[in-house]
Amino acid sequence: MILGISASGRKDGVTGEGVKAILKATGLPYEYVSLAGKKVGGCTGCTLCASDNTCKVRDDWNEIGEKMRAADAIVFGAPNYFGRMNALGHACWERTFSFRHREIFNLAGKLGVIAGTDFEGSNFVKPEIEDFMLRNKMVVVEALQINGYSQCYTCGYGQNCGVGSVVKQHGFLDEIKPEQFPPHFQEQPEVVFHAGRIGKILGSILKNREIQS
Repeated sequence: MILGISASGRKDGVTGEGVKAILKATGLPYEYVSLAGKKVGGCTGCTLCASDNTCKVRDDWNEIGEKMRAADAIVFGAPNYFGRMNALGHACWERTFSFRHREIFNLAGKLGVIAGTDFEGSNFVKPEIEDFMLRNKMVVVEALQINGYSQCYTCGYGQNCGVGSVVKQHGFLDEIKPEQFPPHFQEQPEVVFHAGRIGKILGSILKNREIQS
């Protein structure tokens, strides 16, 4: 089973659409999980997981963590907040510390695909997710970079906020016109193409693994 996780706080944002596009292109069974609205706290450093590689902090992550442990591959997407992966995404991976004790790596050998949503050609999210995957001894297959959709376009004040993305891109406006909005996922043809390509590669590797096992 392939597990797709979107760490975006927006349930139907471009990050989630990118993750789902990769999952669908695999042609294999998958499960999609959005972290939007979920309670996922960071690691508290209690070390109670050391005896059995099971996190003892109780919130919505525990069920997600078990899905990660059971999956053959993980497609993980997260947006850029303040030049790094958002807190929900970071917390989700931080909790996988519970999978790495006594020379047991519960995610070892699982295939990983990264979907990072960034802005203006930046690429801050991918290396963070990749680092977490590699520390868990996963195999990183591919990475997709999605063009971000700044909150400034929907907050209600973006047209005349001097520190926001709207004014930075278009100057001060009386109103934000439809053609000035950034493209959503399906309006990014090159990104859609690469999502399909990456999903197909992931599916092919998993099918070949099953044949050889």
